[in-house]
Amino acid sequence: MTSNQLLAGPETALPTLRGAVAGLPSYVPGRRGAGADVAALASNESHYDPLPAAVTAVAEAAGRMNRYPDMAAVELRERIARHLGVSLEEVAVGPGSVGVLQQIITGLCDAGDEVVFAWRSFEAYPILVELAGARPVRVPLDDAEGHDLDAMAAAVTDRTKVILLCTPSNPTGVPISHDHVEAFLDAVRSDVLVVIDEAYVEYADAGSGPDSLALYRRYPNVCVLRTFSKAYGLAGLRVGYAITTAAIAEGLRRTALPFAVSALAQQAAIASLDAGEEMAARVALVKQERARMAAELETQGWKLQPSQGNFVWIRADGDSLAMLVDAFDRADILVRAYPGDGVRITVAHHASNNRVLRVLAAHAASTTF
Repeated sequence: MTSNQLLAGPETALPTLRGAVAGLPSYVPGRRGAGADVAALASNESHYDPLPAAVTAVAEAAGRMNRYPDMAAVELRERIARHLGVSLEEVAVGPGSVGVLQQIITGLCDAGDEVVFAWRSFEAYPILVELAGARPVRVPLDDAEGHDLDAMAAAVTDRTKVILLCTPSNPTGVPISHDHVEAFLDAVRSDVLVVIDEAYVEYADAGSGPDSLALYRRYPNVCVLRTFSKAYGLAGLRVGYAITTAAIAEGLRRTALPFAVSALAQQAAIASLDAGEEMAARVALVKQERARMAAELETQGWKLQPSQGNFVWIRADGDSLAMLVDAFDRADILVRAYPGDGVRITVAHHASNNRVLRVLAAHAASTTF
């Protein structure tokens, strides 16, 4: 008998995953397709090339990729702080806003604590919560596809540690007004961290959503969460950030995976902030296309809520959803389907958007609304 057999015993046990991990659903990314004719509109990413300044910054930083990045991301945090009028100590960064959100939940939630959020929403929310051993509390959207803030306030218990407000909402695109968020904050305990997730804020029309920074300055339990993945076009580099109190921000830095934000990502983000006017011009084109698509879809008979993201949302379920997704597949257009709820379609270039409109027009012609 070998020493390994003696150590293992007659019935060898194998390592097993934690129960919370074994039961987790896998995050499903937007589908990818091969071929020049495929319109990949399932992921909410920018369909414009990276900003030239960001490309140049990455090329210059690439020559130093043998060195670890600045773990504290001081230069990037200073640039974000200057951009938003906050202090360096109030800024925490991570690998995308989802990475920062994981730091938030890890930093605030013990096993059995609760995180409240609207549903349907960003699919990573319940995964991150359950991974931390906390309990996700899903509150259904209201009839206008937005957050039901009264119901969310009623869902808060003594175990609630974090509330997530996604505005504009993913996947529906519906924002939460400033007044509604303010009233909600007045109703929620001050020891509950309210995270205003603004991944799509650059695409929102002025005044459609909350002035999150003003709310943060008034309510210390507010945390503003943003990303460079969407409007800034850095989805492939993974860099996001939070604005929160210095004490919470320090905790987020402690819970971060060491060196998670690469030097390339840090320099690209700085360059992108410096190229704000060019980014804004690209955002204006997306908003123009979003408005054009919404107007055309209304003419076709689709009942949509006005989206403030870089996407449109169509409510559908059952056979209707399956038929709609099949129609897009046959047209080589990849969209994001949410079983039982609907389909999200990213706004891309004019030609791709026209293809989407043709598919929806044909589907509407055969559908009774």
